[in-house]
Amino acid sequence: MSVTSDSLRVRMYRQGLGDCFLITVTTGGVVRHALIDCGLVSGSPDADQRMTQVAQNIHDTTGGHLDVLAATHEHWDHISGFVQAPEVFATLTIGEVWLAWTEDPKDPDAAKLLAARNRSIRALTGAANALQASGSEQADRLRDLLGFYGDRGVAGGGPTTADAMAWLKARPVVRYLSPAQTFAALGLRVFVLGPPRDPALIHRSDPGATPGEVYTFAGNPELDGFLTAAQALSPASDADPDPEDGPDLQPFDAFFRLDKREAARHPLIKKEYLDPELEWRRIDQDWLGSADVLALNLDGDTNNTSLVLAFELPDGSMLLFPGDAQVGSWLSWQTVTWTTDSGPLTGPELLARTRLYKVGHHGSHNATLRAQGLELMRSPDLVAMISVNRVTAHKKQWNHMPLPGLIDALKQRTGGRLLDAELGSPATNAAALPDATWQNFVTHTDVQDLWVDHTITWPASR
Repeated sequence: MSVTSDSLRVRMYRQGLGDCFLITVTTGGVVRHALIDCGLVSGSPDADQRMTQVAQNIHDTTGGHLDVLAATHEHWDHISGFVQAPEVFATLTIGEVWLAWTEDPKDPDAAKLLAARNRSIRALTGAANALQASGSEQADRLRDLLGFYGDRGVAGGGPTTADAMAWLKARPVVRYLSPAQTFAALGLRVFVLGPPRDPALIHRSDPGATPGEVYTFAGNPELDGFLTAAQALSPASDADPDPEDGPDLQPFDAFFRLDKREAARHPLIKKEYLDPELEWRRIDQDWLGSADVLALNLDGDTNNTSLVLAFELPDGSMLLFPGDAQVGSWLSWQTVTWTTDSGPLTGPELLARTRLYKVGHHGSHNATLRAQGLELMRSPDLVAMISVNRVTAHKKQWNHMPLPGLIDALKQRTGGRLLDAELGSPATNAAALPDATWQNFVTHTDVQDLWVDHTITWPASR
């Protein structure tokens, strides 16, 4: 029996708030599989059990072999599965692992980024511990943000994103990808859009933000000073502090400081200052109020190291997977150019050809640009897939995930063809698309408890 059509199926798993996408490409009767991310946000119920279920489905669907495993960036909700379901992933054979250049141990710029990230996590852990000891509710907010890196500095002793990334880098074949690269894989052509090489763009997470000039949080020396001082508060630091860290960068001069043990030896101070009922009088930890800002900057900077991939179908249309890329990364695509057999291809032209968009960062406000992003996606066949779980997001007080205005814009741009990991697929043709167009979408979409599938077909190559 001859093959009459080739196909590409995108499976979006419904494990909760996190990314896990399995791409299955069938060309000329040959089936290839690529997995992009596999994670679940910290604090999700039955996380290990849920991720093991997902991993087992990946194993069963692929016959135990992935041609490609791509991990976009080092956040728990994108790579936790590799350490939450290690027994299942250990049974998979993997052709290649794809990571961003920011993870390359031989890249000097990547090494600076990684060192700054590790230093920041240690510092924020110290701040969280100090705030916890003082009874501040801010400690819980910090620990939620630190949860993006697993149990690193949160509960301690459990797996971390560093463990997951180490497992990925230990695979036999690892490729570190940079913007403007293009190559053949999975029977398709792959284009690499990000992360950007410009550090200022990596540090630009929000519209209108002033980008930093070096590998710091936001190029703000005052905040960096607070952070460095916070690092000295962490007894669990996994590396020797920098010679310039510690007491000299505390917010108060040594002359004015008195630690608790010494203070307790003075009866008056002990009575009037250390009495738990007089906690409200103390200002020891007030300077750590900036820690929330620092943690959010770290989160945004890590998101902007996302590996951004586009897959080209034979008709020239694209599938765009941006990870959690935020403003700076999106802006960088405007100036990226790839060399193809048919001539140069620019970032805006690639966006114009996008027919399937994996919505960035679970629908956050700064992860889908408007004029230089969604409005450039002009394909009449555009479908969007969003990996979101509102219940979990709201429990973490991420009350604008997803952003309602973005959801409305996605529905308008796609004609209602928005596949939502939490809600499934649209039940009715609310956008009043032509019946044949809507029916084609419905026919090529399959919603199950564990996943949402969308399939694209085209005439088989001869």
